[in-house]
Amino acid sequence: MDLRAVEDATLEPGVPRLVPTGLTIELPAGFEAQVRPRSGLALKHAITMPNTPGTIDPGYRGEIRVILLNLGREPYTVRAGDRIAQMVVARYEAVEWVESELADSRRGAGGFGSSGR
Repeated sequence: MDLRAVEDATLEPGVPRLVPTGLTIELPAGFEAQVRPRSGLALKHAITMPNTPGTIDPGYRGEIRVILLNLGREPYTVRAGDRIAQMVVARYEAVEWVESELADSRRGAGGFGSSGR
């Protein structure tokens, strides 16, 4: 779903800004909401989210606010009603970690780029 700004906000270049949406939700246990940038804002105005995807857990009850970052050279003004991000609700599996020895794998502890092209 699209998330919309509920107030005007000027995004200065290089300065993260919280933009309120006026939306509050109650997610059921086992679900999360992921907040993602809009491709049109990124392409046309260099507006992105520095923590993408932003995660909303089922215990959060506050207003959803989106951290926007202007990577352009000029200020950009978000107007009330503008679509500023997208939100996807997804199921997740809760896990309990157990300390143990790791099995060997082909990749092992190889870092970035170690799995090939």
